[in-house]
Amino acid sequence: MTVIKKLVTLLRGSAREIGESVVDSNATRIYEQEIVDAKHSIEKAKGDLTGVMAKEMQSAREIERLKNEVARYEGLALEALNKTQEGLALDVAAKVGTLEKELEEQAKAHASYALQVSKLKDLIKTAEVRIREHEREIGIAKTTESVYRATQSISENIGAGGSRLSNARESLERIRQRHEDLADRMAASQALENELGHTALEKKLAAAGIGSDVDRTGKVMERIRARQAKPAEPGAQ
Repeated sequence: MTVIKKLVTLLRGSAREIGESVVDSNATRIYEQEIVDAKHSIEKAKGDLTGVMAKEMQSAREIERLKNEVARYEGLALEALNKTQEGLALDVAAKVGTLEKELEEQAKAHASYALQVSKLKDLIKTAEVRIREHEREIGIAKTTESVYRATQSISENIGAGGSRLSNARESLERIRQRHEDLADRMAASQALENELGHTALEKKLAAAGIGSDVDRTGKVMERIRARQAKPAEPGAQ
């Protein structure tokens, strides 16, 4: 039978290497498709098995019918002999011989069906076990592939993240240096203004007691005291 040949080929063939499927997604898909195809073959074999089992049951019923017929005609032949019907008994015996020959053929067919049923059952059971093994292997392969991809992604992200962090640190360092440079410039400008600018000159004049604003308060007080000490004019109230 064609299905039996397919199952035998399936069982005889070795499993594909899983290592390649870890790094080759196409191999994984092909392997999965082969498992699907094998399952379809098993389902087809089960359908054929039911047909063979049906023929086995039919042949068993036919064997039982023929046995009953042989027994009945043998009884009739005996009855004919008891009635001294020799010629009729011979005819019945010939019928019994024909039935027995048919019975032998049915017994051979039944044995053949039974053998096919047994083989198909064994092949299907073994094929199903092999399919489950393949499914476990493909499951492991897919899991390993996922871990591999996750590990690769993590490694790449860590590398990229490290590069981004490094760039960020460099950028912050440049900003800090600019801020320090600006503060230094402002401090230098203030120092220069204090030393060389207009404010510096005014401070020097004040320190030397020179300038219109020197001791202004004291002069104002002297003027007020002078007015206080001046006698009042006649007629002034």
